[in-house]
Amino acid sequence: MSQQLSAIRFLRIMGFLEGLSNVVLFCIAMPVKYGLGIKEAVKYPGWVHGILFVLFMAAILRMRLLANWSLKQVGIAFFASLVPFGTFWADARYWKKEMEGRAK
Repeated sequence: MSQQLSAIRFLRIMGFLEGLSNVVLFCIAMPVKYGLGIKEAVKYPGWVHGILFVLFMAAILRMRLLANWSLKQVGIAFFASLVPFGTFWADARYWKKEMEGRAK
């Protein structure tokens, strides 16, 4: 398996996990914190999300270095990580196709 294919697989996995943690944080933990007044509701989901965000940024950097991603591709990946469901959209729109193209 090529390093580029390995890098895109890692990016897709981290994108899924980071996106899932983003949705949990914004759609479950924060409403519980602010709606029910339970401050601890964001502690662990926020911590996990932070770690996954850093790993996702490392995956983007790896794609920039190994697959010669353009700044546009890096920007799309970065901004996708900032909004709920953004990484799922980017995976379906870009990363899945890129992986399929590199696997051939």
